[in-house]
Amino acid sequence: MALIQSMLFVPGNKPERFAKALASGADSVCIDLEDAVPAEMKLASRKSAIEAVGLDARVAIRVNALSTRDGFADLLALANTDRRPSLVYLPMVEDEAEVRIAASVLADPSVSFVPLIETVRGLTNAAAIAANPNVAMLMFGGADFSAQLGVDLSWEPLVVARSQLVMACAQVGKGAIDVPWIHFEDMAGLTEETRKAKALGFVAKGAIHPAQIAPIHDVYRPTPEQIEEAKEAEKVFREAGGAAVRFRGRMLDTPVMNRYRQILAIGDR
Repeated sequence: MALIQSMLFVPGNKPERFAKALASGADSVCIDLEDAVPAEMKLASRKSAIEAVGLDARVAIRVNALSTRDGFADLLALANTDRRPSLVYLPMVEDEAEVRIAASVLADPSVSFVPLIETVRGLTNAAAIAANPNVAMLMFGGADFSAQLGVDLSWEPLVVARSQLVMACAQVGKGAIDVPWIHFEDMAGLTEETRKAKALGFVAKGAIHPAQIAPIHDVYRPTPEQIEEAKEAEKVFREAGGAAVRFRGRMLDTPVMNRYRQILAIGDR
């Protein structure tokens, strides 16, 4: 489920920032052609984003919404080049049909999509959207969601929506990415919200500044102690023949072992 644990947005009209974004160590660096780019710079940003795809395998692109002319122009531009990212972020997705349309335009099975769930309607259809075989993960678009509800972009007003999105993804075995923390200088707040998101079931956190990546990784990356404990659990469970067994004062069975194996998989990566 954890294809990535961190993703960093970088404006498509700021190509001088692409290298710095990649140097942050983010698992996914998403060049944004949507919200960050003014209308008069869409074309130039599209060209810059496509040129950047070859810089690093982590480069992804957020196209404009498919309800706009720019959204289809973005997809057609990608369809007409061999420089395609492995991940394309689709904003304002409200129906699974939008993913099918995007996949049809690109006609490239090597490209997966990350739909952003940014409306109540999108959340209602989140399980169906996540179930599309071309979808790698879903992302919570908290800014637009909070605007639709008329609430602050903060934890408490959106915790129910976050929970519903995580459960929709878990239903089909996909991961969910949490909305970026928008307060650049409040690293303590970022760490606190990232911990809450992880505890709720989000497998990754978005970011809007390179300095936010390290705190996100501090929360999501397993510690050496956690990896060692998981290895020990694997050994004890194997020696028990896969049966429930006592381990460090609690029961170790298949569901608990599955969580340990997730830690080992992340550690190996």
